[in-house]
Formats: sequence, structure tokens, C-alpha cells
Amino acid sequence: MRAASVASVRALAERPATQGLAEHPATQGLAGHPAAAGAWRDLRVRLLSAAVLAPAGLLCLLDGGWVLVGLTVLVMAGLAWEWAGLARVRATSPACVLLLAWPGVSLLVAVSYDWLAGLRMLSAGFLLGPMRGGGIVLIGLAGMALVWLSGMSALGATSLLFVVLVVWSSDSLAYMVGRAVGGPRLAPSISPGKTRSGAVGGLLGAMLAGAAVAGLATGSASVLHEALGGRIARGLLFGGLLGLAAQAGDLAESALKRRCGVKDSGRLIPGHGGLLDRLDGLLAAAPLAALLSLGCAPGQGFWQVRPAQLGLVDVGSASRPSPAAGRLESWLGGTHGRIIGSLPGRPVGSLLK
Repeated sequence: MRAASVASVRALAERPATQGLAEHPATQGLAGHPAAAGAWRDLRVRLLSAAVLAPAGLLCLLDGGWVLVGLTVLVMAGLAWEWAGLARVRATSPACVLLLAWPGVSLLVAVSYDWLAGLRMLSAGFLLGPMRGGGIVLIGLAGMALVWLSGMSALGATSLLFVVLVVWSSDSLAYMVGRAVGGPRLAPSISPGKTRSGAVGGLLGAMLAGAAVAGLATGSASVLHEALGGRIARGLLFGGLLGLAAQAGDLAESALKRRCGVKDSGRLIPGHGGLLDRLDGLLAAAPLAALLSLGCAPGQGFWQVRPAQLGLVDVGSASRPSPAAGRLESWLGGTHGRIIGSLPGRPVGSLLK
């Protein structure tokens, strides 16, 4: 008996150090993949957090106007706070104050005065260096993109809904399919928890969400005159495109956290981590949707843009109409004399000519 105990202790002492980092056998299935028993342990917390935050966020997005601007400024400040932590910026330093305020102030300049001036101010954030400045520009571009999309006439709320639902569906389906199916890892060196099956599930979820929004969209003559099959096909295409961007943003944020040596960017949202953990896909998808919208004719959603409108083919000398400014113009125009969607002396659409 004593000899057996000595042998057990010796075997435990000689076990490789890296073995302690492996998952507990109870949480492993075939081929070392997570078993179903422990894979859903955080699902309840995730669902409760989503049930509280999702309705409030959707109401603000669909309302638009200053409600959306105010929420966006607050969220950008929260994102910048977490980014400052990743960048090891002291909370009391002037650099931290600038990092927190720069994206929101740039958005307010763009909304209340001029979009080009806001973008110039935002790009000047790189003066703080690649890490700190990169956070300012990334967060600011995403916030500006959301407000810009909201200002599209007739389809402003639909455009926001398209982006948000695509990103949410991509995240949710990737989580559920990855936990249920498992399989080979997508990028073990970046994010060991992500699987290829989850990536495929997330892409399918994004495409289905895009098809649903595009198929049900109303409020524009150009939307209603297009055949339902064509609208669904466009929704699948652009939903998949934004889904890929969202997954790329998720992987990029995972790589950043790994480089900074942290598991989560924060602890604000139970079951999800921080704001960066929850909104990393939106940070990549929203600017892409706003960029696509620059090629849209009045009344179009960004998912209806055609190659000719993006300048990918020769369309001759025909002028391209400007995208309408939308609801925010009526709120900020009039007596203030400042119209959202205008550049100094020329409309936004002139950039596309």
C-alpha cells in the first residue's frame, strides 16, 4: 500500500507542467472537444443579460435622432475606457481623458457641424500613437457609421436594424452551433474557444438575418418595386458580407486581448465580459455598411447598392444622386442652419462623382 502511494505521488510530480492547463476530463468529449455537459454553463447568464440590454438598445436605435446620438456617445466612452485598460493607460492621465472624449466629441462635431470636419478630427487621434490612436479611430468610426446609417431617409431605421440583427445573429448562431457541434478549432493561436462549425453557423445566421430584414423592408419605392426573390438574394449576400466582417472583428479583438494578456476586456455585461467583447463584431460591420451606403441612390438601403454605383464599372458621365440626409437633418437644420449629410459647399453625393 505504501509503495503504491509513493508511486502515485511520484507520477503526479513528474506530470508535465502544461498538462495543468488542459481542460478537466469531465468537460471534454471525443477528440478532446468540449462536451455538452459543460458547454452551456454560461447560457443562462447570457440570455438574462441579453433580455435586459437588447430591448433598450433596439428602442434607441429605432428612435434615432439625439436619443441615438446620446446613447452612441455613452457607449463609445465605455468602449474607450476598456481600450485604455488594454493599452495600460493610467485612469488619471491626460491620455486617458483624451481617449475617452475624442471619439464622442468627433461624433458631435460631425452631427452638429460637418461630417468631414468630424472625420478629420477623428483621424487626428493617431497623434496619440498606434495603440491609443487606433482605438480612438476604430471606436469613433463605428459610432459615426451608426448615426450616418440612421440618417438615411425612409430606410434609416431599417439599415440600423439590418446591421444590428446580422451581427447579433452571427454571434448567437456561432455560439450555439460551436457549443453543440464542436469540431476543429478556427484559430487556436488566437481564440481557442472558437470552432470552424461555429464560424459556419455564424455566417449562416448572418445571411438569414439579412434576408429576413431585406425581404420585410418597406418604406421606399425602390424597395417595393423590386421582386421579393431579388430582395432576399441581396439580403443573403450583404448579410453574409457583414457577417464575415463581424467575425473578423471578433477574431481581431481576441488577438488584441491575447497580446495584452487578458481574457475579457471588462466585466460590465455578465456572461459576455465587457463592451468590447460584446460589440467587437459591430465595430467592423457598421463602418462597412456605412461605406456601402455612400454609393446608394435616394431611397436605397446599403444592401441594394450595385457595382455601378460603387464605381467598380464605367457608368459614363451620368450624375449619381446624393443619399438623403434623413430625420437628423430636420432636427438640426432650420434655425441652426446646419444640415447633417453636407460637406463644405457640396452635398455628400458629390464625393461619388
